[in-house]
Amino acid sequence: MKVVFLDRDGVINEYPGDFEYVKSWAEFHFLPDIKPALKRLNDNGYKIFIISNQAGVSKGIYSQRDLDLITENMLKELGSSNIDIAGVYYCTHLPEDNCACRKPQTGLIEKAMEALKGQGLDIEKPNSYFIGDSIRDIETGKNRGLKTILVFSGKENLENKDNWKVFPDFTAQGLSAAVDLILKDR
Repeated sequence: MKVVFLDRDGVINEYPGDFEYVKSWAEFHFLPDIKPALKRLNDNGYKIFIISNQAGVSKGIYSQRDLDLITENMLKELGSSNIDIAGVYYCTHLPEDNCACRKPQTGLIEKAMEALKGQGLDIEKPNSYFIGDSIRDIETGKNRGLKTILVFSGKENLENKDNWKVFPDFTAQGLSAAVDLILKDR
């Protein structure tokens, strides 16, 4: 099974800024061209999983219920455009918790892969990607042996290249351009 793992903030919706959080549905705004990009992935046989750190819950900035409502509304709106998201996995732990699910750890990817196995499906690593807007996302994908695409629609920018710990396989301006790369890379 071909899979694309996506970070959320800065990839699907507008990046709230460093040390800021999307705390409610009213603060969640899809980036331009996200729905057609996701639809193209679905139409080309890719399962889509969203993998995101959301420590704002543990910090008390917003509640688990707030996060659930954001997710519910996001999935409802994507579903109304016939976009299927196979799963959404969040790490709500603090960085100092040293959990196995906080990116760049791969615990959330493992959960998604277990869900696929439960359906009798296995991930095809050579045809699967992690797309994110931070070097942490790229580390996560690399730690699991996936191809990686860094998008410049959120946190990271090319001017920081000299400080990157790891380098993505590809870079793109946003998700639509990343999907173009995936479809050409096949």
